[in-house]
Amino acid sequence: MNALPRAARPFPGFARLLRSFGFRIAPEQAEAFMRSITLLGPRTIDDIRLAALATFAIDPDRRGEFDVLFRAYFHGEQGLVADGNDEETEVKDDRGHLEQAAAAPRMEAGGALASAIDQAGTRSFRRDGDRLAELRRQLAAALPKRRSFRSERVNSGGATDLRRALRLIVRADGDVPDPPLRRRKSVSRPLVLLIDVSGSMKLHTADHLGMAHAAVQAADRAEVFTFGTRLTRITPALRIRDRAQALAKAAALVDDWDGGTRIGPSLAAFLSVPRYAAMVRGASVVVLSDGLERGGHGEMETAFRRLSGSAHRLALATPLAGDPRFRPETAALKAILPWLDDLVDGSSVEALSDFLLSLARPAPAAATLWRAS
Repeated sequence: MNALPRAARPFPGFARLLRSFGFRIAPEQAEAFMRSITLLGPRTIDDIRLAALATFAIDPDRRGEFDVLFRAYFHGEQGLVADGNDEETEVKDDRGHLEQAAAAPRMEAGGALASAIDQAGTRSFRRDGDRLAELRRQLAAALPKRRSFRSERVNSGGATDLRRALRLIVRADGDVPDPPLRRRKSVSRPLVLLIDVSGSMKLHTADHLGMAHAAVQAADRAEVFTFGTRLTRITPALRIRDRAQALAKAAALVDDWDGGTRIGPSLAAFLSVPRYAAMVRGASVVVLSDGLERGGHGEMETAFRRLSGSAHRLALATPLAGDPRFRPETAALKAILPWLDDLVDGSSVEALSDFLLSLARPAPAAATLWRAS
């Protein structure tokens, strides 16, 4: 690396960045990327992007994530963050580092049931039974599907595979009685869980984390974050197969158990990190929170609006909805209701499991549903 000219050093760094976020970049591909830049003599930053796409063979399904990382690395984009505020919400990644800060609103009157005090704490979890076994078995098949850019060979119901057909024609001297067929694959949409671990959610945190562990174990692409006064990604901890070990590791990662509540600033911090924002695109996003935002709710409404614009489906699962008398009457809930696809009961594992297993079924907008009720 020391032998490289100073101007060339960012390029192998970009290959390392992609590799650290799960892209399979071989050393030979990194070398080919450098050689392609040398041969092309790029005049614009877009030439570098095209060279990276060509040499790293980026999966079309992850093209959006690649573009976000490219802009963050070469353009310095870090997302939109509200200005003029005097508090910060810390973002802690899975490696235990503070990744980015996003601003939080000034103190305002109201929010008597929610606090913004950063009260760090720890939490331990006891081993649950097998209540989540059904969710773990059925979730992968129950998640919404979308058509992938990749295709697969089929015997019927597909389009003619022209490339393979031409090869067979050459091999068979022009005689291909049954043309080969291909069809685009269907893949599960990602699942993103954002779990409120503030003091007002203390009675439900253990159940929510147990359900999140089952979801990560079952789904192909699931991400889990906790938030209170800080934002923490705990997905790697929940990939541990043993539930007790996974929850113990997650408990060690999170610093703000049972503390204050900053829903809007925490979600804004989530969206301000490019790779986190990329996870939301086309995903089913479930926010598990009581929705009791302290003070003003402007930033909370903005965050839900932005989530709704990127996500395939956006839901708020609140324990308050477990009460038959519940209605979304607070100013914060009324403000975010138009941006929600679902406002559901989050008071029990059974209710949440039933909802997650129904995500593939279409649902009316939450605002329409609650007006009807």
